[in-house]
Amino acid sequence: MTARNAAPYDGLSPDRILDALDSVGVRGDGRLLALNSFENRVYQVWRDDAPPVVAKFYRPARWTDEQIREEHAFVLELAEREIPAVPPLELGGSTLNEFEGFRFALYERFGGRAPELDRRETLVRIGRYIARIHAVGAMTPFSSRPPLTLDEFGVASREYLLQHDFLPPDLRIVWQGVVDQALDGARRALQRAGRIVLLRLHGDCHGGNVLWTDAGAHFVDFDDARMGPAIQDLWMLLSGERAAMEEQLAALLEGYEDFRELDRRELMLIEALRTLRLVHYCAWIARRWDDPAFPLAFPWFNSQRYWQDRILELREQIAAMDEPPLEA
Repeated sequence: MTARNAAPYDGLSPDRILDALDSVGVRGDGRLLALNSFENRVYQVWRDDAPPVVAKFYRPARWTDEQIREEHAFVLELAEREIPAVPPLELGGSTLNEFEGFRFALYERFGGRAPELDRRETLVRIGRYIARIHAVGAMTPFSSRPPLTLDEFGVASREYLLQHDFLPPDLRIVWQGVVDQALDGARRALQRAGRIVLLRLHGDCHGGNVLWTDAGAHFVDFDDARMGPAIQDLWMLLSGERAAMEEQLAALLEGYEDFRELDRRELMLIEALRTLRLVHYCAWIARRWDDPAFPLAFPWFNSQRYWQDRILELREQIAAMDEPPLEA
């Protein structure tokens, strides 16, 4: 294993970041602020002669150049249609740049706060924005980005965790049995829903990726964009008990269906998609454990308590997937 494999951002020093920006004609004044991102490295970069920009350095080997450019093209398409998604800047004829082995993109800086997801009016407006994103996303498919599947998010994640000994020995058999039950439940939910139309998605549309201002929202970080069911970009905005989630879903769909109909069979997928995300999240941390940022950010990951909580969480999901779907 090379040093780059073991610590993917070794060598990404402040000087190298500034040199990378210099290589595309953007001169920073030396001030950098690391923004909240674990998958990639993202910095706000101040300039003497212009407003700050945001520089995103991509995790090596996660996406191909073609897949990154496909994401960029999608966001540019949204921005051209006046949908509030933050597109990469085109510099030297390209939105994707490379410097000494590091691929990066630059973005205009947009301010904002977390949306107040407990406010009905906010959810209605977010629903309208997401429907407009999906209306564009449904026009053409991704050709190189993978779809959201049970095999990748569920089965492959399960196999990785079992093969790399992240589970405490005394919980391994219990976790394996529970995750198998959970994936069987997700598989049955997908079968009940039947054939669902897939479209280009944001892919990770939670409140942290929506910057809210008095004028409305800006959607950021399309790094997880892929093909999938429309409900994937809606369910992560729901929280609380069932009654609260149904109220939130009703508000989202009130706005969403101003622009685009949602196939109500997709409501059968909410708990299945939540289950896949929970399993995938554990494997995501495990796959990144050689990145020094991850043990620092997730020191509890290898603890007995962590895996006990995950077993309980999956048991709750098994029960949730057997309940009737949420109603709006």
